[in-house]
Amino acid sequence: MFSVSDDYIFKETLTDCYNAGTKKDFTSNESYDYFFEHSVCDKEEVRFFGGIFLPIIYALALVVGLAGNALVVVVYVSRLRLRTLTDMCILNLAISDLLLLFTLPFWAADAVHGWNLGVPACKVTSFLYSTNFSCGMLLLACISVDRYRAVAKSSTGRSGKGQRAKRLWILVCVGLWTLASFLGLPELIFSTVKTSNHRMGCTSVYPQSMAQPAKASLELLEVILRFLLPFLVMVVCYCLVGRALSKAAGVQREQKWRALRVLLAVVAVFLLTQLPYNVVKLCRAMDIIYHLVTNCGVSKRLDRAVQVTESLALSHACINPVLYAFIGSSFRGHIALHDTTTFTI
Repeated sequence: MFSVSDDYIFKETLTDCYNAGTKKDFTSNESYDYFFEHSVCDKEEVRFFGGIFLPIIYALALVVGLAGNALVVVVYVSRLRLRTLTDMCILNLAISDLLLLFTLPFWAADAVHGWNLGVPACKVTSFLYSTNFSCGMLLLACISVDRYRAVAKSSTGRSGKGQRAKRLWILVCVGLWTLASFLGLPELIFSTVKTSNHRMGCTSVYPQSMAQPAKASLELLEVILRFLLPFLVMVVCYCLVGRALSKAAGVQREQKWRALRVLLAVVAVFLLTQLPYNVVKLCRAMDIIYHLVTNCGVSKRLDRAVQVTESLALSHACINPVLYAFIGSSFRGHIALHDTTTFTI
């Protein structure tokens, strides 16, 4: 989760601090305060914007997302059998989105009043947010792979049911949760409560020796595993699914186009909600490596961009139930590819 206290490094900041007479005189025996030089750029405007904008967005996401995802969990657990890997992934996706949404009240309070819940709560909340955000993206990629496999099986006549298949589904989901937890581990280790401008905030603070390399590496890793890899997997799999649907015999034209529209909507929503945030994250990583941001005004605009685009990315937790459950076969029936075969959209 983005924190305004985690500011950017400016090329000219060191000179500005010396000119202002506020930078202490460093010697070879003194440790360098990674965050000290950021105090020259007053981010109060960004904090004020976040204190108004973020709680409103988080409240809306919480209400809408809780209703949709809770309904998905209740329906799958009480009414439906988990017949495919997609069904199991949709259930896990709803659980992941719920856990992600449960962290939003804490971040809303942090945006308004600062973090007053202590370091352990900061670490756990940051870990849950990062882990479930990552898990959601990985599950979306897994769903696209399973949908392609469903088409391939329908053409070969192979089945993927039985206890052995269910054990495999469980292993796949456990593997995805494990990978997501690994991606969230840095938040659990490095998140802490830091005071900036007389205000406490929950943010990641890295050791002096690894501050810049660690932050840049994590930003790039998150862009790759949370966005680029899932997006490429979804595009490839859904293109193959779309081609199979268009060539399927015995299927009405309207059924084909309805299925194709669903696939296009899935990819389009993922791209529209996740691309802006990951572009900004990539800019942050490049700035950390090459020090591209050289004035306070640009840094403030980048901070606001992170707040807005991250909120947009979170909206996927509200849209997922509509895209993957309510218009899916488990809720709306099956789309027949052949007289004896059904395919889960």
